[in-house]
Amino acid sequence: MESDISQAFQEELTCFICLSCLTEPVTISCGHSFCRACLQLSWEDTQLPVHCPMCREPCLPKEMRTNIVLKKLVSIARQASLMKDLSSEEHKCVSHKETKRTFCVESRIFLCQLCSNSHEHRGHRHCPIEAAAQDQMERLLKQMASLWEKIQENQENIEAAMGTKTLWMDYVTQREEMIRSEYRELHSFLCEEEEKHIECMRKEGQCVLEKLRESEAMMVQKSKELREMFQELMAMSQEPYVVLLQGVDDMVRRSESMQLSMPKGMQPELSALPITGLTERCKHIQVHIFFDNVTTFDSKMNLFNVLREFSFGPHLKDTSVDSVGCYLASWGSLKFISGKYYWEVDLQDSGDWAVGVCEDSWLRNTNQMTDYEGAFLLVCMREGNHYSLLTTCPLYWHYIERPLGRVGVLLDCERGCLSFVNVAKSSLIYRYPPGTFKNPVRPFFSSGHEGRTFNPAH
Repeated sequence: MESDISQAFQEELTCFICLSCLTEPVTISCGHSFCRACLQLSWEDTQLPVHCPMCREPCLPKEMRTNIVLKKLVSIARQASLMKDLSSEEHKCVSHKETKRTFCVESRIFLCQLCSNSHEHRGHRHCPIEAAAQDQMERLLKQMASLWEKIQENQENIEAAMGTKTLWMDYVTQREEMIRSEYRELHSFLCEEEEKHIECMRKEGQCVLEKLRESEAMMVQKSKELREMFQELMAMSQEPYVVLLQGVDDMVRRSESMQLSMPKGMQPELSALPITGLTERCKHIQVHIFFDNVTTFDSKMNLFNVLREFSFGPHLKDTSVDSVGCYLASWGSLKFISGKYYWEVDLQDSGDWAVGVCEDSWLRNTNQMTDYEGAFLLVCMREGNHYSLLTTCPLYWHYIERPLGRVGVLLDCERGCLSFVNVAKSSLIYRYPPGTFKNPVRPFFSSGHEGRTFNPAH
């Protein structure tokens, strides 16, 4: 009768997936329980909703909850198994014929009471085997949780890298078409400089593409290594306590070391190649702009931090956002309705800045921080030691070298288009297509400064 009860009890503590004793048992919405790691692995590549491995009822991963009662019962069962193992002859001290009930933390071995007081082990840290086993089990579970987070993070990086690779190829193709159009407007004929420019850009684009592929391959290899390490830890968590105590230390160290060297996705960038005659063409229509309407942004709810939060999530992961400093925006009183105009804005070494034009409707919009309809801006955001460029309306990511010093703004009201020029490089950053806007627009400039005087006029 007792053996039947014991067997039934053991069956209830057995995971349906791995067929071993439950480790960190969790229960899902249908009521069935499994090892946390077993469930995580079984659901990893499954689309939502996932299903219970036993009854196939649909459920959500967030409904997974630690089963405290089962966890205590598993601990009791493991401790009982440990006591049984310790009572065997092989766990008796050969010298003193006593049961080894003490664990030497430094030597990672079992000792009897007399051996623990010997000269060899007297200065070492000792603790009862039962307590040591429980501590090491918790240590192992924490390491598994940490490693699982790294596995998920690395998978997100792989997906982001794949997306970046596709965006990069599209960007180089789109930029080639834009550069050709710019040369046509400047020269009205095919010129040798245009072909050299395009060829250099293609070569650079291909070189960067190869590096992106290498970076992605490194992440895929890392993913394999992390999963193998996780499965090792998982297998160790299912071992009897006497095995776990002697093997977990080295395994945890290897896992920690592996997590220190996580590959990161690269930020691709094209060089800002000059276009002869680009800035010269603009000089005869250059105007002097006064940004005489100034407003202050909240240090957290400002244009740049909102864009970090809402735009291009994979790219902006792990960015450090400054919550201090003065964030200001200004716009001109003069509205442009017709004609062509060109002006330059001094960036004043700003980390975050935005230049361009906007419609009055956007300036009056109380939701302008999250709604960019009517704002045609080139925005630069600092992300730690990196800088990212994008344009609004629509939000579009740019993989071009960041301009330093001055940015030129070329406005063509007749065609409803706008261009941004890297003045120092005499290169084109981006050109909105004709018909981008129809209403009158005002010059706009915003900058994030840290303790510097704000002077947008030039």
